[in-house]
Amino acid sequence: MIGEPRLDPVRGDRPLDAGTSDVPAHPPVTGHAGRPSADREPSGLVLGVSTPAGAGDLCELEDFEHQAEKRVGLVSYFQGIAHHPQFHRDGAEAISRRGAQPMITWEPWDHRCGVQQRSFALRRIVDGTYDAYLRCWATGVKAWGNPLWLRFGHEMNGDWYPWAEATNGNAPGEYVEAWRHVHRVFRAVGATNVRWVWSPNVVYVGSTPLAGLYPGDEYVDWVAVDGYNWGTSRAGKRWQSFEAIFGPTLAQMAAITRRPLMLGEVASSEAGGDKAGWIAVKAG
Repeated sequence: MIGEPRLDPVRGDRPLDAGTSDVPAHPPVTGHAGRPSADREPSGLVLGVSTPAGAGDLCELEDFEHQAEKRVGLVSYFQGIAHHPQFHRDGAEAISRRGAQPMITWEPWDHRCGVQQRSFALRRIVDGTYDAYLRCWATGVKAWGNPLWLRFGHEMNGDWYPWAEATNGNAPGEYVEAWRHVHRVFRAVGATNVRWVWSPNVVYVGSTPLAGLYPGDEYVDWVAVDGYNWGTSRAGKRWQSFEAIFGPTLAQMAAITRRPLMLGEVASSEAGGDKAGWIAVKAG
């Protein structure tokens, strides 16, 4: 769903994620060890959505499908490490029963405490501080057995989350180390029903270069991009085309990997242009 951007309390110029869409744009790529079988992977163009209540209230999802007159194939919701000590299958199971697949944006932080959280610095993940937690999650996901998409530590090229290398005392290279460490824990447990989604924000002046943040094809199943058209809804913002927002980032990603692509988060303002036309260009 293409919604109206809303402000994130963590960073005032960044929109919240409710009312976004996740649209896998390429057929699946298969072949590396531990990857789910292709017959359980969405193919072609798949519509995804994130609703305000996430997996907690699928009435919102039903309402969206009714208004859009289209079934959703991927349902995205957010869970933070501090408040979800184990994988709760109820929400994922409810989504799966509807014929869709769940995607959890898995956030290593306490969302109430801002960006500077040394307990969630990348080095703490790498050194094994959270291994028991990771194994618990991996065991639960494996036991559930259905396809689960994990968008771990998204928008890592910015500076508004504690897992970004640009903040919280993190050092260059530590994001890749942390990602690979989490992936290895899941692989050791045997949670091969996970699709790993690497999801940067669209690049901007001052963002961390993407090449040094990519964990490698062995550790990533899909790549995603988050980007928003603010239009003229805020001072200093202007209407932007889809190409202007996403083009530079997609060019950089194409030089890094050929993994299949989705739009992780996307929305357009009503102010300053033709929102319906903007959506039509994106969907085409």
